[in-house]
Amino acid sequence: MTRSQFLKLMATIPLTGAAMKLGYLEQATKGFSSTEKMPVLFLGHGSPMNAIEENEFVAGFRKVGSEITRPTAILCISAHWETQGTFVTAMEKPRTIHDFGGFPKALFDVQYPAPGNPELAKETKSLVSKTEVGLDEKWGLDHGAWSVIKHLYPDADVPVIQMSLDYRQNAQWHYELAKELSALRRKGVLIVGSGNMVHNLGKVAWDRLKEVGCGYD
Repeated sequence: MTRSQFLKLMATIPLTGAAMKLGYLEQATKGFSSTEKMPVLFLGHGSPMNAIEENEFVAGFRKVGSEITRPTAILCISAHWETQGTFVTAMEKPRTIHDFGGFPKALFDVQYPAPGNPELAKETKSLVSKTEVGLDEKWGLDHGAWSVIKHLYPDADVPVIQMSLDYRQNAQWHYELAKELSALRRKGVLIVGSGNMVHNLGKVAWDRLKEVGCGYD
């Protein structure tokens, strides 16, 4: 829709109240595309302590947040939410999930009260044809999401939704699903992947770390 077409449309709308006018405006602007394509970020969060410590990793996260265009919302895919099927969080106020153990109380005290975005969750669901996407009202933001996003946007003023990983599917399947989400990048949505590709600490041979030169004492 061009600017002139938009003005002509608005001129034909009957002035029967502000609510109706705004309703027509919302419908009319749905055809507008963003002028800039948002990037896609992969942020390996490392230790959960990076959420409260100062180091080169979190300095890098802050630098990225200051340099990219400010998003209208964030869609985060975290390695810490694995499900049977695919889901997106759809609540107004996602809780901060402390899904770890053995760390200082200061880390458990961290809250990241970013708002959710139920409308974005529904739009994400509608974009995906590869599988049925469920709207989740229980999960929230796990540390794979909030521990990095809090450094990008410390004021927690950018809405965040989170998408799960279907543990039954392989990497190719998820890659194809991700391509269906690309349209969100033209609508001001920043897509963030977090967690690290290798993340199963339960399979680490801790007694052999010195043998392979990892430097752990």
